Amino acid sequence: MVQSTQAIADDRLIVGLDLPDRAAAQAMVELLGDSVSYYKIGFQLALAGGLPLVRELADAGKKVFLDMKLLDIANTVEKGVESALGLGASMLTIHAYPQVMRAAAKAAQGTDLTVLGVTVLTSMNDADLTEAGYSVTVSELVAQRARQAQEAGIGGLVASAEEAGAIRNIVGPHMALVTPGIRPAFASADDQKRIVTPADALARGASHLVVARPVLRAQNPREAVAAILAEMR
Repeated sequence: MVQSTQAIADDRLIVGLDLPDRAAAQAMVELLGDSVSYYKIGFQLALAGGLPLVRELADAGKKVFLDMKLLDIANTVEKGVESALGLGASMLTIHAYPQVMRAAAKAAQGTDLTVLGVTVLTSMNDADLTEAGYSVTVSELVAQRARQAQEAGIGGLVASAEEAGAIRNIVGPHMALVTPGIRPAFASADDQKRIVTPADALARGASHLVVARPVLRAQNPREAVAAILAEMR
């Protein structure tokens, strides 16, 4: 059966539950109801008792993007990926180092879990990379990690939509490309340095968009979601 334009757009929007505790996250999920089918759980919520919410959401028919940005020795990464599988996550982030990506790909092989390599955080620009000791630009490092991700066999990447087009040229049409730092027309940039609108992100090759503050801080979060979906369509 062919999905409707609305269903496709809804499945590509991931709302970040960047909230202080599980109760606040559950309240937001209840408020958003059937307007959102995909949620992100990151460090803030996970470390505040939010990990069991991954299974709750999965059991309720929602998808969960577990944004843990794993970076460790290969064996530890493999075990972490196995734990994410046990929770019912649909996506899991790791840092896009070759050894880490190979270990994660091995652990996720044959499952429905999409492992995503984080290229360069959307809060960082060329000056930030220089300060961190890199001698390449953001675009150069993103391209290098995209090639390495494809070689490692992971399911996708996390990158700014500014780099989405270049990444698509490297990895082709099938890998997932998740773009945070999305700011709809009605929202402010906050602390993000490499941001675009929902429509622009999709046009550049993104497969999924992550939006948190423009929804969580809205006077009416359901209306904010509807506005974002309208921009995406």
